[in-house]
Amino acid sequence: QVQLVESGGGLVQPGGSLRLSCAASGTIFSINDMGWYRQAPGKQRELLAHISSGGTTNYADSVKGRFTISRDNAKRTVSLQMNSLKPEDTAVYYCSAEISIGWLSGARDYWGQGTQVTVSS
Repeated sequence: QVQLVESGGGLVQPGGSLRLSCAASGTIFSINDMGWYRQAPGKQRELLAHISSGGTTNYADSVKGRFTISRDNAKRTVSLQMNSLKPEDTAVYYCSAEISIGWLSGARDYWGQGTQVTVSS
């Protein structure tokens, strides 16, 4: 059983910072790509940042220059440092990871349960 557990959400004022973390646990053979998504009320889930197993990163235009994704392969974690937060960043944030549970098993996407981020004064 594979689990992704996020932490670090909360309430922050505009211009503030938050750091989200996501830890993978369970029967894991390998972790490929990892990413952070968010979903605001009434909107589709959007990809914010993506990091490959080798550390190559990509960002959505909406967060480029403000958010930084990183991972620790030894700890099986992925983090999202969020700076200069805006009210429009308010959403539920989800981490995702492409995980293989065995040598002969294909990789599939797993998701965390989500953590609320609210940017408001």
